[in-house]
Amino acid sequence: MNLLWLQSGGCGGCTMSLLCADTRDLFGLLGDAGIKVLWHPALSEESGAEALSTLEACCRGEIPVDLLCVEGSLLRGPNGSGRFHVLAGTGKPMIHWVSELAAQARYTLAIGSCAAFGGVTAGGPNPTDACGLQYENEARGGLLGAGYRSGADLPVINVAGCPTHPGWVVDTLLALAMGEFGAADLDSLGRPRFYADQLVHHGCSRNEFYEFKASAEKASDLGCMMEHMGCKGTQAHADCNVRPWNGAGSCTAGGYACISCTEPGFEEPGHPFSQTPKVAGIPIGLPSDMPKAWFVALAALSKSATPRRVRENAVADHPVVQPAIRRTGLR
Repeated sequence: MNLLWLQSGGCGGCTMSLLCADTRDLFGLLGDAGIKVLWHPALSEESGAEALSTLEACCRGEIPVDLLCVEGSLLRGPNGSGRFHVLAGTGKPMIHWVSELAAQARYTLAIGSCAAFGGVTAGGPNPTDACGLQYENEARGGLLGAGYRSGADLPVINVAGCPTHPGWVVDTLLALAMGEFGAADLDSLGRPRFYADQLVHHGCSRNEFYEFKASAEKASDLGCMMEHMGCKGTQAHADCNVRPWNGAGSCTAGGYACISCTEPGFEEPGHPFSQTPKVAGIPIGLPSDMPKAWFVALAALSKSATPRRVRENAVADHPVVQPAIRRTGLR
């Protein structure tokens, strides 16, 4: 399978993340799966006329494009011309290249939340009229339109994240190469379900604090960051704490609140990322599948039963009370 990767309006962070994939030889791994990288603007040796020749041949259908990966949002401005982003040396807007190549592609993948939904590039007043490949925020449409289907009759596969996890990219590509990925493997926002059916909350190292509603009060505290620090891990669709980044870390493990970067519109939550908005003292962003009344009742019970160890450790930057040593009674 031929893979062609383009970088549009973004920071290149998803490519940087991909280089941290759990393999010593990324290109070797892809090659073993039968995937040939035709061109990547940051990682390939070809540039200038050589790269342009490959892109033109792909547009004409002379070189098959099995996997079209687009990183970064699509800049449609000014006035729909796309002239804010012209592919260097071509005089042709990137949105035109992407549209022509997507018409040839067997599978089209949006790599990262910018390519999927518009992301950070589309935030604020959005002067470049940035959008995703098939979404504009959470509304279907984007550059390619709501009705777009690739050659394999699939919509755009949104490997969302900011940046996206390298494992999500690699696993999606390998599944496609093995013929083990279809429409049923996408959620309602076009994200691969193998990671989007999880919540960041799953596997979080702070779950004991969450269970007792023992909350962090400042950035260095060990407690749960949902109540005061803006964490959206109970709502965010991703497996970051089940599949640690670089084999070891995650945002919450590093002391940073989850900002739900796999979701459309995460870049403009309407409040500071590090603060939890509340109504009558109750966080607005409750766990995605728990009724508010249940949460309030559970929180009250949990806080009344919080062990001293959990309560005091929650507002410290290191464990200050150790677990009690007791016989389990097991034989």
